Amino acid sequence: MTGSATTMRTDTLTSETTLEREPCQADATGACAICRVRSVSVCSALSGDEMARLSSLAEDIHVPARGALVNEGDPARNVFNITAGVVRTFRLLPDGKRQLFGFLLPGDFLGLSMSDKYRFSAEAVDDVTACRFDRTKFSRLLDSYPSLLRRLHQAASSELNLAQDHMVLLGRRNAEQRLAAFVLSLRDRLKRLGGSPVTVPLAMSRQDIADYLGLTIETVSRTVTSLAASRTLLVVPGGVRIMDAAKLEALAA
Repeated sequence: MTGSATTMRTDTLTSETTLEREPCQADATGACAICRVRSVSVCSALSGDEMARLSSLAEDIHVPARGALVNEGDPARNVFNITAGVVRTFRLLPDGKRQLFGFLLPGDFLGLSMSDKYRFSAEAVDDVTACRFDRTKFSRLLDSYPSLLRRLHQAASSELNLAQDHMVLLGRRNAEQRLAAFVLSLRDRLKRLGGSPVTVPLAMSRQDIADYLGLTIETVSRTVTSLAASRTLLVVPGGVRIMDAAKLEALAA
């Protein structure tokens, strides 16, 4: 979370971004051996020749902060595996406001929906790298590798669980409870990537967090200040440190 406990930042959204293309992160055999998130991504379902075939379809892309991976309403031609950075997914409402659905982390897959058009926009919070696959070619690959299809079904189930948790979060909890649940959820997701169980980096702005939690940015700032005053959280550069995990977990529950 950028800034101090009382600092607020807003973002200017960009609608078009040029994606920088790089060779796929793979060794000479196409095994994607040096990919940092292979063990936690859908690719973990494959090995050997299967991985080589998948990597032959992949194109590494780099998206700078605030750049768009996909735009709502565009033809759904590609799917993505996030390998670094944080991505926010959202829709723009008729009144110009954002409905922010969530944040994708390294290892997460973007494009599980089979709609012909993207039903949301996906934008880089910070510098993002991803493996991009042509959707048609990737779908053909699924026909050949049921293990990859099963892994995608698991990812879809996890995504659905997060969406259901989010609905409960918005409908049944106050500001402190929402923020506590958000920090703990992010902590648990980052732990699978080797993240600290205590310090939680927050690449997203307070406006992002407010939009995701259905709060105003002022309420988010007041709530962070309150949790810091009670020594539940400590605001540190780039995130927060959990000082009283038991209290935070009680709030989230």
